[in-house]
Amino acid sequence: MNVNDAFTRALKRVVSLNLLYFGLEFAMALKIGSVSLFADSIDFLEDASLNGLILLALRWRPTNRARLGIGLALLLLAPGIATVWTAYRQFLTSHAPAPVPLSLTGAGALLVNTCCALMLARFRRSGGSLTRAAFLSARNDVLANLAIIVAGLVIAVTSSAWPDLIVGLGIFVLNLDAAREVLAAARRELGAADAES
Repeated sequence: MNVNDAFTRALKRVVSLNLLYFGLEFAMALKIGSVSLFADSIDFLEDASLNGLILLALRWRPTNRARLGIGLALLLLAPGIATVWTAYRQFLTSHAPAPVPLSLTGAGALLVNTCCALMLARFRRSGGSLTRAAFLSARNDVLANLAIIVAGLVIAVTSSAWPDLIVGLGIFVLNLDAAREVLAAARRELGAADAES
């Protein structure tokens, strides 16, 4: 099996896992009123979309893949917009989410995202901005899930809504950084593709 076939199979698994956990985490976020779970669930949907687009683009010319990489960098910002709005609404009510469901859902997300990151890690340097985008997205999600678990533990002790708000906004910052890295890689690829033509 060549690298492209292996990457395609990994992406299909990643898309399926992301869609499955999006539904579960989104429902829990609405049930307990959690900004961080809401942000992370939207991120699962964004990851499924991102990896689905990458699947479609694997056979495209380098120039078109680089252009898609630029689009994917913008897509990485989409969850942040929803998160900022949700955080603003949460700030107005100052309602702390239930800490046990928050931490348990975060732990489930951590398991799913760790599996996805491990599946994509071996491809992160072999396919340009597209594979980089897929890997960075999964890696950032692992970091976000660890923070969600910690937020749940802190909320259990303090009954404060702030840990949830801070983690939700932290997920937004992670997505900004990933978007910057993917955009830089896509611009380099576009420049190289233009120089060759």
